[in-house]
Amino acid sequence: MSEYPVSDDLPDAPFHTTGVDHITMIGSNEEDTIEFYRDLLGMPLVLRQPNLDDPNQTHLFFDAGDGRILTFFVNEDRDSNPQPHRHRVGSVHHLSVSIDPHEFETVMESLEDAGHGFNVFDRGVFHSLYTRDHNGLVIELATDKYEIPDDRRGEVLAKTQEIREADGADYAEAEHLEEALDELGLDAEPVELPDAPTGAGV
Repeated sequence: MSEYPVSDDLPDAPFHTTGVDHITMIGSNEEDTIEFYRDLLGMPLVLRQPNLDDPNQTHLFFDAGDGRILTFFVNEDRDSNPQPHRHRVGSVHHLSVSIDPHEFETVMESLEDAGHGFNVFDRGVFHSLYTRDHNGLVIELATDKYEIPDDRRGEVLAKTQEIREADGADYAEAEHLEEALDELGLDAEPVELPDAPTGAGV
């Protein structure tokens, strides 16, 4: 198997994307979708209109927190189904959104109060909290261990990968991230997060 290089350099491609505009999911009904994404995760509902391809469905637009949009096609005839998804090629494994590291404990308490189970893992370069929405979709609430500027995240991860490979480690660990920040001259402040297992191999 050939090795594909990891780099934050723009690839030799006919054009380059400029960011995620929106991601659209097939949702259940409006009430349950708004209750989870707006009322629990705190995403503002910024647009609501008929699905332009199918006026029998409503198209809900939520601001994920940075102006990037998460949308759902919903219909009042569809019941929510919290059963876990069966994954196949082309399916969505999980959706990851960022949370403020200083609110990590509050997020856990809020999910618990709302009756949503969750798992917390230390993923080496970031912390992740996994739960499910009202339709069984795995939702990852992720937070960086260091306050890294958004416009440098790709650069930091690519440098972390380079250091990880040189170290012969199976996955990126906190020390690889810290070394990358140092090499790039980024004086990023660490944040305090709860101890958690890696979840590797689970």
